[in-house]
Amino acid sequence: MVIEAIVNYHSHNVLPWQCASINMQEIPAPISHVWSLIRRFDHPQAYKCFIKECYMRAGNGTEVGSVREVLMKSELPAVNSVQRLDELDDEHYVMRFSSVGGNHRLTNYQSTISLHQVSDKITMVIESYVIDVPPGVTRANTCTFIDGVIKSSLKALAERMAECL
Repeated sequence: MVIEAIVNYHSHNVLPWQCASINMQEIPAPISHVWSLIRRFDHPQAYKCFIKECYMRAGNGTEVGSVREVLMKSELPAVNSVQRLDELDDEHYVMRFSSVGGNHRLTNYQSTISLHQVSDKITMVIESYVIDVPPGVTRANTCTFIDGVIKSSLKALAERMAECL
């Protein structure tokens, strides 16, 4: 299941000046419960622990092309990020979005999140990304930083789902 999901949804074309990674987290909740939170492009702060607020700039968050502005908490070296919804597939539980602006160093950030049913009560969340490595920063340091942010958010998602059940 995991290998097939990675091949189908998380195979990024990584250019020489970019880095990419894949993170996974088992969530103790049915896929429908997890998806109901993940698919909310207009409300990522529900589980992404480093986001303070989110405002829709265009669209309603359920249509491809919707644009949101997320304001970051002070723990991150960023003020805000403007992101576009590139795909929202309710049938296959896949969401893709790209960073299209903002006050941060995460140029050309593209994220894919997919959900996969392990059992009736367990969901595997896979989140991958590709990003330009900022000038003066190593590929390894860039991936370590982004992976840390994603892992914290996935852990917060698992805790939130455990509280809801």
